[in-house]
Amino acid sequence: MKGDRVEIVVDAGDTTRTYEVVASRAGRWVETAVRRGVVEVSEVTRNGSVVRTARFMATRVLALVEQPVPREDGSEKAG
Repeated sequence: MKGDRVEIVVDAGDTTRTYEVVASRAGRWVETAVRRGVVEVSEVTRNGSVVRTARFMATRVLALVEQPVPREDGSEKAG
């Protein structure tokens, strides 16, 4: 959903770098996948088309933080 975001913290040698992939429009979401030593974070449309993808070597990724937007339909409320 719009506003979903994933933060990726990467080891850049003597420092760390933080990257962010955000679902920029309504009906889009962010997916993560780890394949063959590569971490892929993609913004995906309603019909499953990938808008953009960020790829990082898995050995360099220090943290992968998913931050979903709170839903207003009440499905996440504790009852």
